[in-house]
Amino acid sequence: MAELFLELLSEEIPAGMQARAARDLSQLVHKALADLNPKEVFSTYGTRRLALSLTIDTQIPARIHSERGPRETAPEKALAGFMRKHNITQDELKKDNGFWVLERELPARSAANLIAETFPDLLWNFPWPKAMRWGKGSLFSWVRPLHYITCLLDGEIVPFSLMREDDDAHGLTSGNISEGHRFLAPGTFTVKNASHWREELQKRFVVTDDSQRRDIIQKGVAALAQEKSLKLVEDDALTEEISGLVEYPVPLLGTIESQFMDLPAEVMQVSMRVNQRYFALKTQEGKAAPYFAFVANRTFDDHGSLCIAGNERVLRARFADARHFWDLDRKTPLADRVQDLEAVTFHAKLGTQEERSQRISALAGIVAKAMGLSETQINQAKRAGLLAKTDLTTGMVGEFPELQGIMGGYYAAHDGEDIAVSQAIAEHYKPRGQDDTPATASVSNAVALADRLDMLAGFFGIGEVPSGSGDPYALRRSALGVIRIIRDNNLRIDLGALLFQAAQNLSQRQLTENNALKDLEGFFTERLKVQLKTEGKRHDILDATLAVTSAQKGETLFEKHLDGDLVRLLSRVDALSEMIEHEEGKNLLAAYRRGANILRIENKKDGPHKGQADFTLFTLDEERNLEKAIQTVEPSISACLKADDFRGAMRHLATLRPVMDSFFENVTVNANEPEQRKNRLLLLAAFCQEAHSIADFNKIEG
Repeated sequence: MAELFLELLSEEIPAGMQARAARDLSQLVHKALADLNPKEVFSTYGTRRLALSLTIDTQIPARIHSERGPRETAPEKALAGFMRKHNITQDELKKDNGFWVLERELPARSAANLIAETFPDLLWNFPWPKAMRWGKGSLFSWVRPLHYITCLLDGEIVPFSLMREDDDAHGLTSGNISEGHRFLAPGTFTVKNASHWREELQKRFVVTDDSQRRDIIQKGVAALAQEKSLKLVEDDALTEEISGLVEYPVPLLGTIESQFMDLPAEVMQVSMRVNQRYFALKTQEGKAAPYFAFVANRTFDDHGSLCIAGNERVLRARFADARHFWDLDRKTPLADRVQDLEAVTFHAKLGTQEERSQRISALAGIVAKAMGLSETQINQAKRAGLLAKTDLTTGMVGEFPELQGIMGGYYAAHDGEDIAVSQAIAEHYKPRGQDDTPATASVSNAVALADRLDMLAGFFGIGEVPSGSGDPYALRRSALGVIRIIRDNNLRIDLGALLFQAAQNLSQRQLTENNALKDLEGFFTERLKVQLKTEGKRHDILDATLAVTSAQKGETLFEKHLDGDLVRLLSRVDALSEMIEHEEGKNLLAAYRRGANILRIENKKDGPHKGQADFTLFTLDEERNLEKAIQTVEPSISACLKADDFRGAMRHLATLRPVMDSFFENVTVNANEPEQRKNRLLLLAAFCQEAHSIADFNKIEG
């Protein structure tokens, strides 16, 4: 085995592209050298370089390569094409199992030869999301100008060039040259192997491993905060991004002037993060601290004093802009901004943001009523729904779109709105993502649901339905948000009915002729499956439950299976999941399937078999016991289902298992006497019907 080392040194690579590029490089090289049995593959990346080391065989041994051609009975043109492709005659082919087969003896091939042949095309076709050309004359592209290609096999250069017929590819050829830190250790050095490369770069102020850089950043910033008895506002995404911007991370601490400390903490944090990639700090009590942390890409003789002063000056200007927006925005109450939303188009077919605010307000009241809130809370939900989008017209949100809703909450509080109203405005976007949590306040949830339901009904109403991976209006995220709000807060509401109300708020001119609203049931079903899969639960359990949903259908968009009461539906799913995990449940499932299979077969002959079994035709105790057991559990199961006690219903159903086992063991269902056969089939049908009142066990896999 030999060690292959590859480094691609360029200008600074965008931080968000580095990890994917390293994975792509590893996969492409592994595929290109598959015949050399690549092992111990290790890839790393940083702001200026991608690197890869692995062990491979030194050569591909001589071997017989066999390739099957067309069938012996294939048309002559097919055979002629195969021979032309390989530049052979028919004498060089042999017949094997009805096919023409070409066997060739391939000579041994060195690893260096294969690398030199495949790597140029690999680099020419490297799948950067965005690439650039530079200089003059060459069509070779890279994410940023590529300077050096280091390619060593057991310490020896594997020579190849990226030059093509009429393209010099900037004269790029493989070699053994690399560079250290651009400022702390400028100049090149000669690379001997992978370990030598790491050692030399460490001396030259380059931390090659991304996880090590992230660790230095996290621990360094946390230590600086600890020195001031402060806590770091955790931000893994920012840490990852900064790690991709620096080669030698040096955490530093700056001070925020007191004149800016009355700005909302979110404004300060977003301004620091978005514009400057700074870390926010907070006191032990959780309040914004008058300090910020940042990461430099070098050491300093003055311990960073000048660098800190420069960053403080930049932040001062950023906060001065934020202060301007903060003071200016508060001069106009949110209530006066509603009319300004008339100039903001939400969607060409769905009207302006002002129209949408009116719809959200009306729907928030309906949702609040469905949640059983008080009249005061209903009015608060309406008010919050009307004002929820008004901060879109403010300067602060124009500068920092990430603060939508949050700034509205601050401005509403400044305007003297009810606490519940300002809180609902601030929280109506929650959950903002997979890692965020829904709000807990009732009024906030009413507005959050109204916002998303209006969005879903509106876009489905105009036929803008997600397809494949395309979801430009983030409707899948909106639906998952609805599901999480309902589940996390245990809201007993009819989702289908509320979507129906949301659709009623749309004018007829906003609906398509092929009203796609009917697809919302299936859309929510799929989102539920995705959510359950994320939680490690089985989607087939949901399918089995959906098949027998007991939702009361009134004015609702859910017309088929989906129970609009998601809490009730998911309670069924949990109960069924628990039951089939136990041995008793598995046995009951087996009994149900056996009975259902018999019924399915016999129903094709002379079914369906429905009705009450005749007690006088029973000849065996097992028949009588089964009929009695079914009659006993039926009212109990019915009562449990009516009370939404699905675990109780499962327990009562499970009591039928030993009776069913005895029935199948001692009773011949397809008796010779027609009346007796029919009676026993009716008994099986009664058992299956009882089970089916809880779930369609046929849909459960395994």
